[in-house]
Amino acid sequence: MMNRVLLDLGFIQIYWYSLLIFIALLIGGTLAINEARRYRISEDKMINMFFFLIPIALIGARLYYVLFNWSYYRANIASIFAIWEGGLAIHGGMLAGLIFIIIYCLKYDISIARMTDILVVSLIIGQAIGRWGNFFNSEAYGSATTLEFLQKIIPFKFIIEGMHIGGVYYHPTFLYESLWCLIGFIILLVARRWKYIKVGQITGIYFIWYGIGRFFIESLRLDSLMIGNFKMAQIISIIMVLVGILIVFIKRKDFQLENQYN
Repeated sequence: MMNRVLLDLGFIQIYWYSLLIFIALLIGGTLAINEARRYRISEDKMINMFFFLIPIALIGARLYYVLFNWSYYRANIASIFAIWEGGLAIHGGMLAGLIFIIIYCLKYDISIARMTDILVVSLIIGQAIGRWGNFFNSEAYGSATTLEFLQKIIPFKFIIEGMHIGGVYYHPTFLYESLWCLIGFIILLVARRWKYIKVGQITGIYFIWYGIGRFFIESLRLDSLMIGNFKMAQIISIIMVLVGILIVFIKRKDFQLENQYN
């Protein structure tokens, strides 16, 4: 089991989870600003957007998680604000963030589809990095497995040791999702430089890629947010895949030289 504290200064503790979220936001934000410049979306507009988007997405991610775990948090109100302990649901952050992005783009007359195309590339690399925060918090792991299985698929001993929790070895679902998102990041980088990619299709590809991966990875997890007997993340994943396919095919019908991303 890993130590969630990176640095203990006595008067303050710096957590791995917080550091990794910061790194994810820094890298994702930088990538988005650089890409936006190519389409004459000013750096000021991007920075102004991030100033509101980041806290709104974090609040959405936290509220989503808290609502699904309200039986615990209603008796521990102070814990609601302890996000460094973990407990951010990506789907809640995505929903809150998307609502804000739509409002912001409408206000400043920016293409919503182009903005989401820019941001999903940053989002998926941020997810790849942020999942390591779950590792250091010893959370978001999967069902029990064996040491022999982990040794076959993982070359790094510290990851295997981190998955040894309470005397039991567990599937490192954080690692599965991190690698899936990293591959998705590369796919999106390649896709957005393809000559005939249409505005909106990159967002569609993200929905499909992440939705498929999360659906199967979620089947292994033990801490899923539930709605009845169903895992909420799997329901949303199915919706994401269907919406993604719809976006890709609708945009494909555009004339070949119309509404191109590049």
